[in-house]
Amino acid sequence: MDDPEVAAAIARSFISRLPAGLVAELLAAGDRIDVPAGSTIYRPGEAPRTLLVVRGLLRVYMASPEGRQVTVRYTREGDLLGIAVLVGGPADVGVQALDRSRLFRIDSRVLTAAARRDAGVAWALAEDLSRRLYDTLQQTAINTFGSVRQRVASHLLDLASAQQRPLGELVAQVSQQELADAVGSVREVVARVLRDFRVAGLVTTSTDSVRILDATKLHAECWS
Repeated sequence: MDDPEVAAAIARSFISRLPAGLVAELLAAGDRIDVPAGSTIYRPGEAPRTLLVVRGLLRVYMASPEGRQVTVRYTREGDLLGIAVLVGGPADVGVQALDRSRLFRIDSRVLTAAARRDAGVAWALAEDLSRRLYDTLQQTAINTFGSVRQRVASHLLDLASAQQRPLGELVAQVSQQELADAVGSVREVVARVLRDFRVAGLVTTSTDSVRILDATKLHAECWS
């Protein structure tokens, strides 16, 4: 496949360190998938699939029996989804596209067979799994210990994505006081954070909602 976007995503991923013949085989066997904002591309318990993020922002989340959701990881260009389920089987998580995204399907059978016969490929998978673990640990730390700015950005993305519908905008239905209560702060501090986000062009606000204009840049605020 001669696709500059896919090639750029592969260059950013661990796939670029695999043997050239295997990379060529994966490119030949895969295909590109475009998904609209709000799409759920994996649901808990579904059969394993492996997808390379070519463009966009997606979140991996878990849901309680009551329907509450928490994000455990965000994925961007060059990240792979589904490596863990190749090893451990179906996972109790969902994956949602927060904005228009482009994915490249990796043939799981080809990749798994190569890992079983080539220790170098298996080690590359192990390295990618360890990075995904660190991403999850860092997201957990932000949810628990992050600054008010980080917690507000993360909570807005969580709320808006939980309420988003396919093809719909990212809008968090929440007042400033409710947002302050959720992140363990006071309304005045949260109001200043939201003002900074508005000035940066990341959100617009109304009395009881926050509309996210740039999910990728808002996500970057979670890590700054």
